[in-house]
Amino acid sequence: MVPRQRALIGAALSRPCTLVVCRGCCCGDARKHPGHDHAWQLDRLVAAAAGSQGAFQVRTTDCLGPCDQANVVVVQPSTAGRRAGGRATWVGFAMGDDCTEEIIGWAAAGGPGLAPPPVTLELQFIKPPRDARVRSRR
Repeated sequence: MVPRQRALIGAALSRPCTLVVCRGCCCGDARKHPGHDHAWQLDRLVAAAAGSQGAFQVRTTDCLGPCDQANVVVVQPSTAGRRAGGRATWVGFAMGDDCTEEIIGWAAAGGPGLAPPPVTLELQFIKPPRDARVRSRR
């Protein structure tokens, strides 16, 4: 039996690694995390993506769900990363310069499926909320 292959069309042919940055009810909120420069973090991620020559992109979204683990960033694999077995990786408590730089470095190196994550970043991996896991299987 020959395995069935899916044809990729449009943007899916060469989708880069994508950082989905939560900026909903708790993530990015100075009232919840005073003393952390949320605007700087987002600006730093966007600037790094712009300078990465297409290696990764950044987008924001409303609440992703695990508010008790804010700030949350989801690192989605590129098309090549997904083909290599990479899956979306949820990073919780994603604050501070070191964490931000580790996320940038991992995404620039290819992200899930193409590059191993920094060991210290692995300590911040979280499980996605149940609703997100169910949606991803559809």
